[in-house]
Amino acid sequence: MSSSRTSGAATAARAPRTLAEELRGRADADLAALLRARPDLLNPVPSDLTQLSTRLSTRASVVRALERLDRFTLDVAEAIAVVPDGVPLTEVEALVGGPETAGATAAAVARLREQALLWGADEALHLPRTVRDVLAPPLSSEPGGGPTGLGPTLAEAVTGTSPSRLQELLADAGLPPTHDPVSAAEALAALFADQEALTALLDTAPDGVSEVLSRLTWGPPTGSVPEAGRPVRAAEARTPVEWLLARGLLLPVDRRTVVLPREAALTLRGGRVHRETTPVPPSPAGREREPEAVDRAAGGQAFLAVRTVEELLERYSTAPPPVLRTGGLGVRELRRTAAEADLPPEEAAFWLELAYAAGLLAGDGEADEVWAPTPAYDEWLRQSPGERWLRLVADGWLTGSRVAGLVGEKDARGRVLSALGPDLDRPIAATVRARVLALLAELPPGTAADTAAVTARLHWELPLRGGELKDRLVRWTLTEAERLGVTGRGALAAPARALLADPSAGTANAREAGARAAARAALEPLLPEPVDHVILQPDLTAIAPGPLDTPIAQALSLLADVESKGGATVYRFTPESVRRALDVGWSAAEVHEFLARHSRTPVPQPLDYLVDDVARRHGRLRVGAAGSYLRCDDEALLGEILADRRSAQLRLRRLAPTVVVAQSAPDTLLSVLRSMGYAPAAESAEGDVVVARPDARRTPLRTAPAAIPDGPPAPRAVLLDAAVRAIRAGDRASTAPRRAPSGAEAQTPGRLPRTAAADTLAAMQTAVLTGAQLWIGYVNAEGSASQRVVEPVRVEGGYVTAYDHLREEVRTFALHRITGVAELDDPDLTAP
Repeated sequence: MSSSRTSGAATAARAPRTLAEELRGRADADLAALLRARPDLLNPVPSDLTQLSTRLSTRASVVRALERLDRFTLDVAEAIAVVPDGVPLTEVEALVGGPETAGATAAAVARLREQALLWGADEALHLPRTVRDVLAPPLSSEPGGGPTGLGPTLAEAVTGTSPSRLQELLADAGLPPTHDPVSAAEALAALFADQEALTALLDTAPDGVSEVLSRLTWGPPTGSVPEAGRPVRAAEARTPVEWLLARGLLLPVDRRTVVLPREAALTLRGGRVHRETTPVPPSPAGREREPEAVDRAAGGQAFLAVRTVEELLERYSTAPPPVLRTGGLGVRELRRTAAEADLPPEEAAFWLELAYAAGLLAGDGEADEVWAPTPAYDEWLRQSPGERWLRLVADGWLTGSRVAGLVGEKDARGRVLSALGPDLDRPIAATVRARVLALLAELPPGTAADTAAVTARLHWELPLRGGELKDRLVRWTLTEAERLGVTGRGALAAPARALLADPSAGTANAREAGARAAARAALEPLLPEPVDHVILQPDLTAIAPGPLDTPIAQALSLLADVESKGGATVYRFTPESVRRALDVGWSAAEVHEFLARHSRTPVPQPLDYLVDDVARRHGRLRVGAAGSYLRCDDEALLGEILADRRSAQLRLRRLAPTVVVAQSAPDTLLSVLRSMGYAPAAESAEGDVVVARPDARRTPLRTAPAAIPDGPPAPRAVLLDAAVRAIRAGDRASTAPRRAPSGAEAQTPGRLPRTAAADTLAAMQTAVLTGAQLWIGYVNAEGSASQRVVEPVRVEGGYVTAYDHLREEVRTFALHRITGVAELDDPDLTAP
């Protein structure tokens, strides 16, 4: 971008008097930097610099910008806010930290100036009014003195005090009388701001005064006193508080509250606004570890993360839990899921939330909605372990706004926050995760992060954001990073370093693809080598000596229950687990063949007997749909069921020696009979056994839930360039010298021109003939008004075709929407 001209020689010759004038004197590159730092200003693009300066001073925009300042820059802004407007930089340096931090203070002032939170030359710095109100609020809105712990100025504190009382304060402080209240307040303020004079006054104070002042000096500046508004003279003072009240060092706020004036507090603080401030952020470094050990630990955790998500979603493929009416997963269902997966409930909630954020789990949208894997899950299963890990970390966790750590807590209305529920999004989550990982990436490889140090660093970088939630997010981020294999033994692993790398060359998409490829290449060698066999034991257990291939692990999880996990996984075969495999269509021969093929040891005889015994009993009972019915060739077995008290809830009735009907649904009948220890099989209307495959339950196509952005997105360079050009063009249109047509009202810069319709039409037609440029006011179809400089080309049919200098293109304007027109005194001022 080229540097912009100022609005005129007069503006360039003197210091700017307003923020708009200061912006007008900035180069295009500086305006682009401002819009990049505060992207909320771009929606919509301001029409000119006056509108931009107005939007810069709105409270929402100011608060958003202040929340993104680091601790030291915020300290500098607060120091400027507590002193009168137009303070020089040298005084700010003294207020912040003196000569030791002078360079850092100047740099902080430059950052504030770049973001238009401060304007003016170093000789006279100005804060926009809204910034001052936020950083140094009135005492009524911040009883504790606001962020600096300072009370109001003396002039503010004595508002409403009678002139006679002010003269009494002057006399008791040893000052000569004045002629008016304003000069009286100024004299007292000057006394309290003078280090030597205040010290001399306090040297005459009785015991106890210094203790009172020490409690108020660093805030809060207020205290409770009975009858605070009662006038006290020096001769009547009997207590330290009365001595201070008599001399104006304490001033009444109301009947029970007194405050220490700001001038006195600053002098007592030695001219410093903050007790401690440092321009250097704390280091998050902790213990050093071997980088190779870190990477190995992270690789193992990454594989375990992928396998854990797979196991949970496989369970939900066959037994999907219901979706709560308000959304989310019920507490009982979460506990059941955690128990089946041998995980703590909070960890199970994290893995489910991760799968949901990655688009692998969703509600199926049916009438009785359940949580089930999505079609993307099947695609995910076909990918390599490295790609699957990247899908979880890069697409689900790092950029997501959902916070699994909040599960089980209560919201503001006292309702429990459920896993997969709608109330777990926190926009700041992705910001904190990204910043924590960036801090880890700045440490040498193998260096673990100290949680307390990372928290302190985030407090320094984002002091106004997040509050207690930010501290918890730091802890959760470090814990979750370890679970995912992003870190190993507390240090950032090589795959995560590659993922976080940001090469400068190429487009954003190319950088992301390159980072993912590098992360995958770094992770693949670290993943455990899958095994294709188990060791069968005579006690009906199987030991997997390492991570199993996915198809084998899925099949074995169907045939047996996981008994323990670790370096080796132990599976246990039970009648229920074998029946589970037969229920989904396996035959006894297929079970025997699978065990023999994947066991490094001979299949133990007890396991063969178990499979054959369950298979022999499986399917002897047949459940079908009538109300439902139960049929079996073994009449004695049906009699046994009818005699069992546990079957009373089914309301069974025998119709024939081999047929019993029930007043329950087939799935209920199946479930109850299985809980009684039988092995029934479902059958179709044709009498065939119905097989339910474990991968049968899938949702329709679903997209991953969109993360709630933490503020507006960073604008692209193309948008910034176009926005700056549009603002400049609009500003030239609103500030260019102009004159009204004969008989029209005088035109005021910054206001829409107003002319009669006939005058507007005549001016347009004349401009077409002469090629003149005109300044017009225009109201679009949405009712938005703007000022433009145009060169009319054609006028016909109630429309004007003209070159629009604001948009830098030929456009058509409706004549009835033009509020007025004025001629430019100096058309050269509108040249781009």
